[in-house]
Amino acid sequence: MKVFFIVIGIVSLSLGILGIVLPVLPTTPFLLLSAALFARSSDRLYCWLIHHRVFGEYVRSFREEKAIPLKIKIISVSMLWTVMLVSIFTAAEGRLWLQLLLGGIAVAVTIHILSFKTKL
Repeated sequence: MKVFFIVIGIVSLSLGILGIVLPVLPTTPFLLLSAALFARSSDRLYCWLIHHRVFGEYVRSFREEKAIPLKIKIISVSMLWTVMLVSIFTAAEGRLWLQLLLGGIAVAVTIHILSFKTKL
């Protein structure tokens, strides 16, 4: 089971890293899943993730306080809307149903991000 948890944890971590640059893909749930899987399978990987210079503070903060740093909220929502608006007005041009779907996803993800406490 340990090997399975490690593999799924690495896949989840990879998706979380992609979520940093792809605004529709959530980062937090994948990083938290990775932390939980590593905690059950590899002390070394868990410690690495928790003490990582980029992900460590983010994971610890969320696990302990259920809060997202203000800077991360601003970056996430800004990137989300930038990519979505570009997609709506270029890739989905002329397809109203797709434009509405993308707009709805952007609104839902924004509400989800803003629903967490803000860590200043």
